[in-house]
Amino acid sequence: MKTVKQIELWLSNVPGQLSDISDILSDNRIDIIACCYATTHEEKGLFHFVANDPDKAVNVLKSAGYKIKTKQVIACEMPNHPGGMNIVLKLLKDADINLDYIYPCMRTGDITVTILGVASVKKTLKIMEDNWIKVWSDDLYHI
Repeated sequence: MKTVKQIELWLSNVPGQLSDISDILSDNRIDIIACCYATTHEEKGLFHFVANDPDKAVNVLKSAGYKIKTKQVIACEMPNHPGGMNIVLKLLKDADINLDYIYPCMRTGDITVTILGVASVKKTLKIMEDNWIKVWSDDLYHI
């Protein structure tokens, strides 16, 4: 399946938590390609990210005591013009696919690559393929 591995972990909502994660990853030469952090209530925040070496990132963070979940997500290119994102969003809407979350990749140059969290990955991939939307897989880890 043409997906990428997203890593998820809950963090205490206190200053320095993301910095600590970044230190652990960078000390192990792991790069964060895309990320999203949001607090869900006062005590906790959920950090979603895609790393250039997801298996190593999982092992390193588990060794440091973090509880990790992984999920297959879709990394797709979106047109980079006004309304470009809505091209993909309308495809999902027309197929009755709910978008759980969306966040951008960093350092992708002239292209816009976005991470999509959806419940129906297979169906979404088929829609992307049928509509000539470029979907990235392991090649994203080397962008």
